[in-house]
Amino acid sequence: MKRFLQNSFTACADGLVWFSRAFGRKAWIIFLFILGITVAVLKPTIAQAQTRFNDIQGTWAQPCIEQLTQRQILSGYPDGSFKPNAPVTRAEFAAMLGKAFPDTPAIRTGGKFADVSTNYWASTAIQKAYQTGFLAGYPGGVFNPTQNIPRVQALVSLASGLKYVPVNPTVDTLNGAFSDVAGIPEYSRSAIAAATEKGLVVNYPEVRKLNSNQLASRADVAAFLCQATGTVGSIPAQYIAKVGTQPSDTAKAELRGVWLTNIDSNVLFSSQNVTNAIQRLKELNFNTVYPTVWNWGYTLYPSQVAERVTGRAVRLVTPLDASLNPDLGVQGRDMLKEMVEQGHQNGIRVIPWFEFGFMAPADSELAKRHPDWLTQNSKGVKTKKEGTHDRVWLNPFKPEVQQFIQDLVVEIVNNYDIDGIQFDDHFGLPSDLGYDPFTIELYKKEHQGKSPSTNPQDAEWVRWRANKITDYLTKVFRAVKDRKPNVILSVSPNPQKDSYQFFLADWANWERRGLVEELIVQIYRDSFNTFISELEQPELKAARSHIPVGIGILTGLKSKPISLSQIQKQVDAVRQRGFAGVSFFFYETLWNNASEPLDQRQAAFRLLFPMPAEPPDLLEALKSSKED
Repeated sequence: MKRFLQNSFTACADGLVWFSRAFGRKAWIIFLFILGITVAVLKPTIAQAQTRFNDIQGTWAQPCIEQLTQRQILSGYPDGSFKPNAPVTRAEFAAMLGKAFPDTPAIRTGGKFADVSTNYWASTAIQKAYQTGFLAGYPGGVFNPTQNIPRVQALVSLASGLKYVPVNPTVDTLNGAFSDVAGIPEYSRSAIAAATEKGLVVNYPEVRKLNSNQLASRADVAAFLCQATGTVGSIPAQYIAKVGTQPSDTAKAELRGVWLTNIDSNVLFSSQNVTNAIQRLKELNFNTVYPTVWNWGYTLYPSQVAERVTGRAVRLVTPLDASLNPDLGVQGRDMLKEMVEQGHQNGIRVIPWFEFGFMAPADSELAKRHPDWLTQNSKGVKTKKEGTHDRVWLNPFKPEVQQFIQDLVVEIVNNYDIDGIQFDDHFGLPSDLGYDPFTIELYKKEHQGKSPSTNPQDAEWVRWRANKITDYLTKVFRAVKDRKPNVILSVSPNPQKDSYQFFLADWANWERRGLVEELIVQIYRDSFNTFISELEQPELKAARSHIPVGIGILTGLKSKPISLSQIQKQVDAVRQRGFAGVSFFFYETLWNNASEPLDQRQAAFRLLFPMPAEPPDLLEALKSSKED
């Protein structure tokens, strides 16, 4: 478009030189007149092509509006706006219907109205909306094209044109879905009931208030059309009317978590930062935080166990931040203690996250002091790349390593009033490792002297190592429960196939054995189809029949911002499938390191979580599933 405009005005300028020579000063007047016509013609084209608007960022209907615009069902205005709160005329609504349902067959003839001339901009759309059964006229043969359409008429139009009829008794559907049933016109009740059953009715901000006679805004109509055209995941689920929706100041139980780390984020580096973060999360109705307590070979809380093994009790700054003082943020404070106290004061669960698990930097004090703790691949190589960094892996089969990790876990359980402990895939082992002398001898001892396969993906060799890790997790689980039965074991792995195949972390087996009391599967996918496919995996469905299962959603990385529309769409997909909730990776990218401004990001999360919600009662759910 920019090149087109540049070429057009260059041609105009060249032409003007000739024009002015031929006609004199009058040429300027004529040129300006022509230029005005040109701009007037170009403006609607630019507006129609617009898919990102300057007045919808962070609004509840943003993903829906953007998707319908991309499909050219809706368009904006020349100034770059969409005007989501503006009303919609009957003529505009007819035009939208024609674009949303272009292949709807006619069911009647006619459609000529006394107040719609043949050259009226929407005459064809109005005639088609009439012939397909979406809209009708008024007595006297008029259509009233400039009349703003109420919400009830828009919904009746959609139900009529799509030939929806209610399945259940109308009165039961309406009474079960709306608190303002008395205001629903009698003529519309059957159609509204059918539209409700089909999921077309979207009520923002109060889902149980239909507000029948309120004028439909452009955002309202966009939401109705998104639902009617099957634009899945574009509308927050809490605004879609359903039979039996109950009014409440508190949403149903839902996990609303976020991981907090010391990489690309300073949230853990001071008491004030911790306080500010917890208060902000409380304001936005989050209910769970997962602060990292073990990464880069260090504990992020004062640890006697770590000091004994690594020579250092605590470090918040990672070696990545070489310009920072290694002691930054640790003098006179205990980050984890602050996190627990602040979190509980604000009704937020605190579940420490063992981010690195058995992994450590190759140049860490842990690796240098205990080289005999490290495992290796079949070629004897101990280092392994993770991104650009050299890593080593502690041997999860060695008793000394097992005792070290268990001691760290027990130390936290004993010393802090935490709500749980969380592991992820790093509580496993890359599948190409495990060829160290200790592990090979252990394997041979259990296999009549036979050595393990040289193929790291050999099914039996994978299963043997994965089972050993499962056995160790069982010991850790029991150690936690022996000290504090109410501290839950949380796991946040990748999808089962990747987790098992590449990290020997068999979380589906862990869950079946009752070792997992909170499962949050990290599905960090940009492709929405791939994201949905992962949600449908049988292991997830099986786990959901035993315990509540949440989904980890990526909100961005330092060099990879994630759009609000992608986040909102994924959250809605999770909700629509009945998962226990979501957790976001990571805190800093909720509203910083993002493509949208901070205030718009925070407004969007406020819309995602408009009311407080308790986290799922995981222990009670586990107890109930076992009783069943």
